[in-house]
Amino acid sequence: MNNICFPAEWDRDAAIMIAWPHENTDWAYMLDEVTECYTNLVKAFVSKKLRVIIVAPDSEYVKTKLKGIDSSDIIFYEVDTNDTWTRDYGPITIEQDGVLKVVDFKFNGWGLKFAACHDNLVTGCMCKSKLITAPRENRLGFVLEGGSVESDGAGTILTTARCLESPNRNGDLTREQIEENLRDWLGANNILWLEHGALEGDDTDSHIDTLARLAPGNTIIYTGCYDANDSHAAELNAMKQELMKFRTSDGNRFNLAELPLPSPVFDSEGERLPATYANYLVTPHTVFMPTYNQPLNDMTAKGVLEAVFEREVITVDCTALIKQHGSLHCATMQISNEALCL
Repeated sequence: MNNICFPAEWDRDAAIMIAWPHENTDWAYMLDEVTECYTNLVKAFVSKKLRVIIVAPDSEYVKTKLKGIDSSDIIFYEVDTNDTWTRDYGPITIEQDGVLKVVDFKFNGWGLKFAACHDNLVTGCMCKSKLITAPRENRLGFVLEGGSVESDGAGTILTTARCLESPNRNGDLTREQIEENLRDWLGANNILWLEHGALEGDDTDSHIDTLARLAPGNTIIYTGCYDANDSHAAELNAMKQELMKFRTSDGNRFNLAELPLPSPVFDSEGERLPATYANYLVTPHTVFMPTYNQPLNDMTAKGVLEAVFEREVITVDCTALIKQHGSLHCATMQISNEALCL
């Protein structure tokens, strides 16, 4: 027994890591719009006394965008970045034999779709500079994005076959070998694979954090589809049937809580974007949920999260983020305060 725990997202007080959009990212064409969104994210986190780590090539530039915001809980860290999706290249915090560690997995641009030469090095740089003081586990030989795995903190990991078995990630490994790595490095003892749930416009090959999330009380919160005519209906209904068959590590059924699927959101070329309320961030005291200017759906989703987590739900308009096929959870990564030099 390796005595490793991959904590649930809601378990520990943590700093929230984000990467600031800049002109050398895919945000260049809408930089003002997305900057406003990131500014609102920082405001929301600071309002709840959360530490925020902002990584960017030029921290002075970022500071000009945050004038008027209390920066006492903000840490600025200068490093080159390709993009802003820290969920997928930030450090994953684990605990082994009572010692906190950060695991640095390889990030290859979601299966070689996009450049990742800078993003893949960010965690290592943060450790080398001693911003992160916890020991670093170098797993750069294995591709794993934070948005592709969900943990309940008790050994259950929820993931998707489309992502972890993608040929351009770890195509030389069998499912059994991938599971062995999840057991050895993340302490998994109950690995649940979803085969269905693909969303149109999703560059990540079905990241779990757009589809289904583990929650307290042996609960899975998932993206549903009420409209039989929606192009997602068959996939999401098949996913629901899978979730109904899943069992906890104790052999019990999960409690299921359904989130509405946002009404279709399209880009300028008419392609559907992967908007989903499952892309929320949960902390020990607060849930931060994306909205998409859909008052009824936004309100319904907020009510579901309030009922399950029994804590305050703060909403942030993420219509800017979805234009680059991501949302609130994708843009953030929590790092345990105990793992940092504060």
